[in-house]
Amino acid sequence: MSEVSLLAAQDVTKHFDTRDGFGRHVIVRAVENVTLRLHSGRIAALVGESGSGKTTLARLLAQFYPVTSGEILLRGEPVKGAGKDFYSDVQLVFQDPFASLNSLRRVDHNLRRALKLHGHPAEEEHIRELLEKVNLTPAADFARKLPHELSGGQRQRVAIARALAVRPAVLLGDEPISMLDVSIRLDVLNLLAQLRDEEGLALLYITHDIASARYVSDEIYVMYAGQMVEGGPAESVIQDPKHPYTRLLVDSSPDPGRATFASTVPPGEPPSLVDPPPGCRFHPRCPLARAECTTEFPPRVDFPDGTWTNCWLNVEDE
Repeated sequence: MSEVSLLAAQDVTKHFDTRDGFGRHVIVRAVENVTLRLHSGRIAALVGESGSGKTTLARLLAQFYPVTSGEILLRGEPVKGAGKDFYSDVQLVFQDPFASLNSLRRVDHNLRRALKLHGHPAEEEHIRELLEKVNLTPAADFARKLPHELSGGQRQRVAIARALAVRPAVLLGDEPISMLDVSIRLDVLNLLAQLRDEEGLALLYITHDIASARYVSDEIYVMYAGQMVEGGPAESVIQDPKHPYTRLLVDSSPDPGRATFASTVPPGEPPSLVDPPPGCRFHPRCPLARAECTTEFPPRVDFPDGTWTNCWLNVEDE
């Protein structure tokens, strides 16, 4: 896209200094040279296995962590310290709605506090409008409930309503449906699509399920072990994946008519980010790996359908 993104990570790297179980100093290379852009009125999905760095990237975008290198940009301008104005624009919805809400306070208190902190009117009518916006009706009944009196899906809707209370331009959803019953996940995905269409929000939907990403998103970014490996229009990424890891993710979603690439991938887990393999970090599991995959991360290759990938197989085909 040529227009300026609303929120972006530009060549962002995040390393954590910590200690291992023996007290030795180690560096966790959680995110490496990642670029991601969010645009108004569009949903971008960030897909990858657990431990791939998705949550870390979301927290960098939300300014919960400082970047090690690179920049976070809001409306094209570098973010230099996050204050109330930034958090009025950018809100993060957490994976566990029960843990993110004050369990001792009723729903109306959770919403009213967010409104007051950001200087917005906090009357009953404004509480009602927020609850109706996330399809919790009759609003008066839900406003009086405590979080434990709600279902998981209802609690997540309250968490989304609280994020909307500050009138953000960007909503970051960190696995927002993973802790919900399968029967109600579709309702929350449809709510995200509704907010995109009606509110014009820029949304980031983080998930390990590429099928749900295909359902709700306009673009898909694929991340593995802290590195971004592929991205582009959702349907193009699904129908013609360029990176072997994306092919593995697509193959992991049920489709009886599709040939199985996953059967050729050795079983295993993403590598340790304390001592990740050099080059493309997927190469120890990749059945198509070449010698250059083990030494240097490949450059980005762009395709006519709007997709791109970082994979040496495509560099040779360029």
